[in-house]
Amino acid sequence: MDKSHIRNFSIIAHIDHGKSTLADRLLLHTGAIDERKFHNQLLDDMDLERERGITIKASAVRIEYHAKNGEDYIFNLIDTPGHVDFSYEVEKSLRACEGALLVVDASQGVESQTVANYYLALDNQLKIVPVINKIDIVNIDLDHVKLELMEIFNVDEGKIALVSAKEGMGIPELFEYIVREVPPPTGSDDGPLKALIFDMEYDIYKGVIIYVRLMEGEIKPGMRIRMMNMGQEFGVEEVGVFVPQAQQMKKLTAGEVGYITCNVHEPRLVRVGDTITAKDRPTDQALPGYRQLNPLVFCGVYPVSPKDFMALREGIEKLRLNDPSFVYEPETSQSFGNGFRCGFLGLLHMEIVQERLQREYDLNLILTTPNVKYRLVKKNGEFLDIENPCDLPDAGMIERVEEPLLEVSIMCPVEHMDKVMELSKTKRGVYQRSEYVSDRMRIIFDIPLSEVIVDYNDMIKSVTRGYGSIDYKFKGFQPANVTRLEIMINGKPCDAFSFLVSKDRAYEKGLALVTKLKDMIPQQLYEVRVQAAADGRIISSAKIKATGKNVTAKCYGGDITRKRKLWEKQKEGKKRLKQVGNVEIPQEAFLAALKI
Repeated sequence: MDKSHIRNFSIIAHIDHGKSTLADRLLLHTGAIDERKFHNQLLDDMDLERERGITIKASAVRIEYHAKNGEDYIFNLIDTPGHVDFSYEVEKSLRACEGALLVVDASQGVESQTVANYYLALDNQLKIVPVINKIDIVNIDLDHVKLELMEIFNVDEGKIALVSAKEGMGIPELFEYIVREVPPPTGSDDGPLKALIFDMEYDIYKGVIIYVRLMEGEIKPGMRIRMMNMGQEFGVEEVGVFVPQAQQMKKLTAGEVGYITCNVHEPRLVRVGDTITAKDRPTDQALPGYRQLNPLVFCGVYPVSPKDFMALREGIEKLRLNDPSFVYEPETSQSFGNGFRCGFLGLLHMEIVQERLQREYDLNLILTTPNVKYRLVKKNGEFLDIENPCDLPDAGMIERVEEPLLEVSIMCPVEHMDKVMELSKTKRGVYQRSEYVSDRMRIIFDIPLSEVIVDYNDMIKSVTRGYGSIDYKFKGFQPANVTRLEIMINGKPCDAFSFLVSKDRAYEKGLALVTKLKDMIPQQLYEVRVQAAADGRIISSAKIKATGKNVTAKCYGGDITRKRKLWEKQKEGKKRLKQVGNVEIPQEAFLAALKI
């Protein structure tokens, strides 16, 4: 196919600025989807995405467009997530494109993730097309939003596209703008095959479906291909594109985006970021691939029933196919048996993975309290990474403990600046700098990761009345004064609730967790004692009274001694239960602990 008629681009923006709605409108305008079959968030094919109203996975689709100059064009569009926890999805998608539509909400203006995604696209040397969306909203200051784009991103006013994805305004002009501004792909069909794997998914019949962007050469069924980094060789079974349903093709050539299947049913044999080449005519040099992301949040994932462990392992392996930012390794817990220690980019990422495992693989799971990764320096000079609080060695062996530090960028209206700074300081934040961005402030703080992951974003939204937004990046490690906070149920440590915490916050967190567990754990037939311990001493304690059971209900009158005998027998039975009984802790208690 003529390369000059191909356009590969992504849609990037802050969360809720209208990326998925714009993608829907582009599909409708070209007739790629029938009006009768259309529904909102068409490319968001996960139930979770439609329920939450967010994009979790990037989606690739091919659109045919007939331009005003009479030529036919192929648009390969990739819709991406906006939440900071899924920034890796954006990075993966941008490597398969030559251009990016940078969408800005006309009522909200430039937000923190808008800036972050702009620089991400710039790092990948993409042509950026600025688009102001939602221009149909009444009482918006369009000139002000244009000014923000011009000041922050240094774009000309004439280069800004104005659209309403909801109403379809400005969409024909946007198509012509893409044809003019986004450069066509380079690469020769005759060269040695060189293709980038930018995503994958698992199909129960076809095995691993590999999403590819061809840089050089061509790929067709029957070819023998080799994964350059993994060293595996496969035969190509099927080649195709998404329109948006999967459509088989005879071949894919340089510059095109599509999928291939190779009858691979073992997920670990293929990796996102690998380079595909032909076995009989290989390319000399592999593509750079993707940087390995370091997870920021860790927790244990265990099946409620031990017999589900193999199903959990299979589910995790398949889920990691299209989410390389999610990492895992096997571990054993005293409380729950065999499971996995999993790493995530944030709490939303953790929630989504849990939901997907439970829905897609019909699993009932328990997640332990989330922790961040701490770095220990032992007295012998050895460095040790601690992801599980149970692995913390004795204090006598530790020279110092270091905690991960984030550089957090907060965008907010000027009138909320004082509240944002006050909140950030309560989170052990250290002020770095601030700058005016049009009529708003961009405030930079260094804040420990452990203070950011749980509720910081929600609190920023609260103090700024919804107008604040945050973006963050990992900065390094800094010395920390931490201790292990343990929760004991009837004198026995419950490792699911253990976590590392700053010594200044140990009492506050221990009291909050004990109070929450006292409310969440149902009454048992015997008294239950819940305690929090840190540094070898109990810092908080609560008792859950035994449930009452009327053992004398069957006695109608008669001698009182008969009732006394039953009461004494019940008392002895409760003592025995207390010694050997296990306390039932509902899943809600674990979920409540995550939010403390």
